[in-house]
Amino acid sequence: MRRGRTAGAGVEVVVVGRGRTYRRAVVATVTTILVAITSALSTPAGAAAMVLADGQGVHGAAMAAAQGRGPDVATTAHGGAHGAVTPHGRGPDGGFPAPGRGAHRAASADGRGARGAAMPRARGAYGAVPADGRGARGAPRAPSRRYPVSVELASLAPAVIRQGGELRISGRVTNTSGRRVGAARIGVRIGAAGAIDTRGELATVARRMPLTRADGPEVADRTARLAPLPTGAERGFRLTVPVPDLELDGAGAYALTVHVVRADGAAAGTVLGLTRTHLSAYPDATRLEPLRTTVLWPVLDTPRMEALTLRTQDSVLPVFRDDQLTAAFGPGGRLRRLVEMGKGQPVTWVLDPDLIVQARAMAAGYRVARTPGDTDPRHATEGQGGEAAAGWLAALRAAVRGREVIALPYADPDLTSLARGGGAPLAGLLRRASRTGRSVVDRALGVHARGGVGWPAGGELDDGIARYAKGLGLDTVLASGAGVASAGELVSEGATDDGAVSLEGGTTALRYDAAIASQLFASHPAAGASGAPARLRLRQRLLAETLTAARELPYARRDLVMVPPRRMPLAVGRVLLTVVAEGRKAGWLEPAGFAAALRRPTAGRLRGFDGYPLARHAPELPPSRLAAVVRDRLRMRALAKVLSDARATAASVRAALARSVATAWRADPAGAASYQRGVSRYLTASIASVRLVPKSTVVVTGGSATIPVTVDNGLQQDLTGVELRVLSSRPERLTARDRAMPVRAARAVSRTVRIRVKAYANGPVRLTAQLYTTADGRPWGAPMTFTADVRSVPSGAVIFVLGGTALIVLAVAFRLRRTRTR
Repeated sequence: MRRGRTAGAGVEVVVVGRGRTYRRAVVATVTTILVAITSALSTPAGAAAMVLADGQGVHGAAMAAAQGRGPDVATTAHGGAHGAVTPHGRGPDGGFPAPGRGAHRAASADGRGARGAAMPRARGAYGAVPADGRGARGAPRAPSRRYPVSVELASLAPAVIRQGGELRISGRVTNTSGRRVGAARIGVRIGAAGAIDTRGELATVARRMPLTRADGPEVADRTARLAPLPTGAERGFRLTVPVPDLELDGAGAYALTVHVVRADGAAAGTVLGLTRTHLSAYPDATRLEPLRTTVLWPVLDTPRMEALTLRTQDSVLPVFRDDQLTAAFGPGGRLRRLVEMGKGQPVTWVLDPDLIVQARAMAAGYRVARTPGDTDPRHATEGQGGEAAAGWLAALRAAVRGREVIALPYADPDLTSLARGGGAPLAGLLRRASRTGRSVVDRALGVHARGGVGWPAGGELDDGIARYAKGLGLDTVLASGAGVASAGELVSEGATDDGAVSLEGGTTALRYDAAIASQLFASHPAAGASGAPARLRLRQRLLAETLTAARELPYARRDLVMVPPRRMPLAVGRVLLTVVAEGRKAGWLEPAGFAAALRRPTAGRLRGFDGYPLARHAPELPPSRLAAVVRDRLRMRALAKVLSDARATAASVRAALARSVATAWRADPAGAASYQRGVSRYLTASIASVRLVPKSTVVVTGGSATIPVTVDNGLQQDLTGVELRVLSSRPERLTARDRAMPVRAARAVSRTVRIRVKAYANGPVRLTAQLYTTADGRPWGAPMTFTADVRSVPSGAVIFVLGGTALIVLAVAFRLRRTRTR
């Protein structure tokens, strides 16, 4: 027996020499008989029946103590031995050689060869764990019970098993129980069923909790000793397993279990902890048709720029809610690292034009609000991210040169919320903003971006969403494969069948892989060593997903579209690129562009059910908020009518309205409400800043006079497009000679308008002053009412008024008399 120390304190790798097959079989048989006799003497009849359940013979019982393998006699149901043709069409050159060994496979229920696979009614799982979750010696282990030791894998190399060599595993174990854990050993198991055939089985492996027969027997002679662990102690470990010892069937994904079992004492073999992952194998001689893989690389973020601006003598400075983009654009920031990671990679860039607009605004000079939603730009402070934004733009320009670029609709609107919540009045606004946004991307980055692409949240698509997207001019929609079916699906629902599908109404749905997307969306691995286990799990799961997808139809030319989260974490992006590189190097993935994925769409349909889960309704923008955005749009139109330079202000507000319905707010509903309220307050304050200065009483002396009315312009630009009208409550006493007086006022000043009046009689008269827009004659703001006290009207004027009144009375009396005569 040879011993070798591994890295890590207290861990010793034990390599046991191999005896001849006959001797091993004898030892295994004798040990099994002894275990069975001991169990029969010390265990009630019911428990003994559990140990030998399903009609197992003595040689089929679990034997962790011997860790021996069964005789080399089993073959696959297809009549072959170790290199027999599998159900996936792999020939002998697709398997892994196992020098000096026989088949080591028992015929499984589905006809696959599986080392130590548990077979219904005729199991021969040497060293397997009973299906009821017991340990190797029948130690009970309830599925819901926590193991006392946690196991985490930090690295697994190589990521893809190619041909021969060694599998190197490292990780750490932690005693999470409240008591000391004695000496143990760490071992490795390969799933008893062999290569996993369906993607649903990958999820089953990930969800499985206790150790069962499905995990297969422990790989003999390849274990590591683990010294006793005090409470809370943590210890690293390393395992090295020659690939032939894994006895893999050929290309495919395998369930890999790393477990810790008690090494000594009466409870030896009891499972103390375990972890599972997926191991992908792709022998050099394997010839699967590679999946044409399109990988989207989104560079998006939450909107930061507000509708508020600060006008100076030379420029108009935008105001941002906060200065968080400075860190994101700067060296080491998320957005900067995304650009650096994606440069030179076979990805399709997905950009939000609004993020480009914000970066350019920061580079040119900007302000940061004292508090988000503040309506006074004078309170804003100078932003510090101009240099970082300029550097990010330069890096992005270099990264996308010569690459495919998708320009999403401006601010990436939440198509699902808009379609469901009645966003039809905003369609014109969003359509116009999208056309402008694409041209911004083209000019800023020197590319010819693809427009007309919509991305509903979660990829869910129904008739309403498809119609709304079409109304915005979006001919292509990214959709989850779970909700769209093609007329010629190659495999059953739930399996991989990505690609473009033509829907009724002229919309093309580009389906992306829902299972891969769910893994990418659910993963939030931390950076550094602490996030290594999560990154490793994600990498191995994605490799297994893509390889299993390729094996579904090994000789068909098919597409695979991989879509990460909009705000992709750096660790997720790094894992995604690694998976694509490993799959490409092995040969089952072939990078393809977005245009290639859209080529030759097949006829299809939306599935017969509403594929939008109810759980996703919660983060949608509520209809009340959409209605508030519609009202704000109407008020923006009114404000534009009174400004001397309406273009800049209208553009700023329109952009803010588009940001109010951005998909990014799904992750921050409180921020969404705050942003929309900020836009509303800005418009309210802007409209209220053009007002009539109140007054109570003015004295009018004489028959003709002028009444001063002050208009206060609190806007940051000149006021035009309004007029002043004054109406009298007693026109027989006093009337305004000027029906309407135009009002012009410089920015941030008050202007006094003098209204000429004609007085006919002494006494008080109530006057009402009101501003109106000259474009359409609509009232602006609240009216202002005051009293005109008419004094010292000349007697001639009084006689004239009395005479006029007498004439009116005489005329009425004369008319009544004539009526009676008739």
